[in-house]
Amino acid sequence: MRLGSVRGFALELARGPGGAYRGGERLCGRVLLEVAAPLRVRALVVAARGRAATHWLERRSVGVNAVSRHCAAAETYLRRRQLLLRGSARGGFAPRGVMLFDKVKAFAVQLDGATAGVEPVFSGGQVVAGRVLLELAGAARVGTLKLRARGRAHVHWTESRSAGSSTAYTQSYSERVEVVSHRATLLPPDTGEPTTLPAGHHEFPFSFQLPLTLVTSFEGKHGSVRYCIKATLHRPWVPARRTRKVFTVIEPVDINTPALLAPQAGAREKVARSWYCNRGLVSLSAKIDRKGYTPGEVIPIFAEIDNGSTRPVLPRAAVVQTQTFMARGAQKQKRAVVASLAGEPVGPGRRVLWQGRALRIPPVGPSIFHCRVLHVGYSLKVCVDIPGTSKLLLELPLVIGTVPLHPFGSRSSSVGSHASFLLDWGLRALPEHPEAPPDYSEVVTEEEVAVASQSPFPLLPDPRMSLEGPYFAYIQEFRYRPPPLYSEEDPNPPSEAMRPRCMTC
Repeated sequence: MRLGSVRGFALELARGPGGAYRGGERLCGRVLLEVAAPLRVRALVVAARGRAATHWLERRSVGVNAVSRHCAAAETYLRRRQLLLRGSARGGFAPRGVMLFDKVKAFAVQLDGATAGVEPVFSGGQVVAGRVLLELAGAARVGTLKLRARGRAHVHWTESRSAGSSTAYTQSYSERVEVVSHRATLLPPDTGEPTTLPAGHHEFPFSFQLPLTLVTSFEGKHGSVRYCIKATLHRPWVPARRTRKVFTVIEPVDINTPALLAPQAGAREKVARSWYCNRGLVSLSAKIDRKGYTPGEVIPIFAEIDNGSTRPVLPRAAVVQTQTFMARGAQKQKRAVVASLAGEPVGPGRRVLWQGRALRIPPVGPSIFHCRVLHVGYSLKVCVDIPGTSKLLLELPLVIGTVPLHPFGSRSSSVGSHASFLLDWGLRALPEHPEAPPDYSEVVTEEEVAVASQSPFPLLPDPRMSLEGPYFAYIQEFRYRPPPLYSEEDPNPPSEAMRPRCMTC
């Protein structure tokens, strides 16, 4: 090849030189080649590589001698290689021209139910359906079209360790769990020979069912849970063409259970010290009405801060997410504050009550418990900053779910727990105006009262009435209907003339 024949040779990315990419995205671009004369080309290969490397030099003195030690480490995150242009199949240079394999104009995976900018969300046991889209600029010979769906939970982190004064090494921890694995062949050859597809648009439908138990999709610092569908197009004498589609799985976490509707409470105290001197006792107690919440809800915090020290203290509250990664018997934790609030300073010798201080939960992922390599948990931390002393910390467990609190099924339990909070904290009025009970006339009509008063015997049930009929269904519906809310005070108190008197008055 004559070097003078090449006028320009450059690589151009679709997002420009300063474009940023995330994991799972497709990197697109083009190779620009300008020649001044006919040129014979054997191959054109594009290689992508992502690598992190560190290196430094340490010098130490051992007696009168100086010792230098090189410290280096590297890790490869991306390694891809693609053949764009190739000459004759027999090898060597092509006599004239080159062969360009650009008949595939579009190749993608599309899920059913996807709209503009919104992708469907799946859960365990559901069916994932979609189509593989293939658009050809001309007739092309196709070998096979294979589909693979995979869901994987993967964790990885490194720890630096030292073995002696001059020896250091890095310990790696890695673990992965396959939760979804499905393979299918969408375009098999009929007679063992490649199939010729005409130019135009082609669609290949697919569907598969997810396992009943899955793990919610998650992206963390040292691990992730990812689900994807990969389609591979095999053609004779052409590199395989691949496309990938990531989908989201959210496992339902219902907070309408007795364990998650139970109140959470705790109390702590600490002696404030300064220069080995006792400055007084600081106590903290806090309550929340339940353990389970969903994103967007408000947590009413009931707390009591008693400052018996000689300095002002500052109460604060925060919702903390804890990511736990597990591999080879070791654990790695990552904590992050997702929501917080700060109260007013409490002066020396003063006592302050939080009567339902609101803390809203931002859009966060649900709790993850049933995974062997990673857990995601939440907690409400109420702390008091004490000058000159470590802070006083109280932690209450939380569970972030996906199914919100039912407005009827958990109505009585939530109201009862909320009322007990208010009574325990010295509050006599409910924050909401409860509904009044129904009148007697709304439940029993005047005709039924008249019939019951005239009959000397109570009404017996009709033996012809079957428990399988609609009447029993109505009774069942009424039986499981929650009772109406009511107040301790009568909204219609009796007058003085109607009020009964005792015998001694």
